Amino acid sequence: MFDWAVSPYTTLIITFVFAAYFSQGVVGDPVEGQALWSLAMGLAGIGFALAAPILGTVADGQGRLKPWILGFTLAGAMASIGLWWVEPDPRFIIAAILLVVVGNLATEFAALFVNALLPNIVSPERLGRLSGWAWGLGYAGGLAALVIALLFFIWPEQPPLGLSKEVAEHVRAIGPLVGLWLLLFALPLFLLTPDLPKRPEAAAVGLPAALRALGSRLRALGGERDLLRFLLAHLLYNNGLLTLFGLGGVYASGEFGMSLDEVILFGIALNVTAGLGAVVFGFLDDRFGSRSTVLAALSGLILAAALAAAAPDRTWLWAAGLAIGLFVGPVQASSRALMARMAPEGEAAGHFGLFALSGRATAFLGPLAVAAVTAASGSQRLGIATILLFLVGGLLLLRTVREPGHSPA
Repeated sequence: MFDWAVSPYTTLIITFVFAAYFSQGVVGDPVEGQALWSLAMGLAGIGFALAAPILGTVADGQGRLKPWILGFTLAGAMASIGLWWVEPDPRFIIAAILLVVVGNLATEFAALFVNALLPNIVSPERLGRLSGWAWGLGYAGGLAALVIALLFFIWPEQPPLGLSKEVAEHVRAIGPLVGLWLLLFALPLFLLTPDLPKRPEAAAVGLPAALRALGSRLRALGGERDLLRFLLAHLLYNNGLLTLFGLGGVYASGEFGMSLDEVILFGIALNVTAGLGAVVFGFLDDRFGSRSTVLAALSGLILAAALAAAAPDRTWLWAAGLAIGLFVGPVQASSRALMARMAPEGEAAGHFGLFALSGRATAFLGPLAVAAVTAASGSQRLGIATILLFLVGGLLLLRTVREPGHSPA
């Protein structure tokens, strides 16, 4: 249920509605809007990459994870609600970027600690299935939130609660919607899911001890070649994935002239195929292994992203988008399952911190590369095409990884 709770933040704010509003309404120029939004995603990526392994190591030392999840969930919800005050005026560019960076960081950290619960609540032979089902439920949550945004806020001639379209209040209301959604649907995790037990030595764990433990863990990676190669592969392909997520709505609205409600419909379609892909591939994960599932889905994603960059019109963009949705869910869900299978017992949070680091250590490079190419060429197509370099590099490196209990193809 936490995936259901947190998914609308990515769907409505990072990828579709608020991203398009920021570009078209707040900034007022699609090219400059894409460049500034890329900068915001890059800043969030840097902060997450620096802090995730340290916080994960501290949490491993303490044992309990729910207090961390609660704190970051509250921070993410408050940052989302704060977007209500971002008006369609360039004066609010800095405020929008700050709120999005804080909200993005908070929801990512909360998800990191939720992921670390995974190996402790399900048997290894069902890891892929549960991760896939949860990811599919997350896409369903994003879909439900998109439908609510479309039917109750974007489409009506007279939005509810007396919201004024003249100052984009019907769009700005998306922030409070996402924040309240997160608070409400995160409750089952806190009420029903068991936490890890508190460790006796928890009181002695602090930042210096966490840094020493993190240093030891990083040095030990030299003897864990498959884990190291997996983290490096994840560093590359997740970079491309995050950049694709962060700039999808901006690209659709800027290059193809999609209106805000068209972008939302595009997002609904992607969430449908993504949810289906995550659920179906979850069964394949448990049967054929997480690594093989990621490789198959990543291959399909590369072809779909290439089609999106070269799409001559909206019809081809729709076809590419539906294919992207089908493959993007399995890449994420099975990567999470593979990390859970490879993490040593009792060190899940710290290793998911390294997993987050590998996904974010160079996450700023993707958005910044898109921003630089877009600004230099004046072409959103050329900017978006740089994502393919990260996806292909990750695929090639992942082929050298051996999954526990499986042999590489």
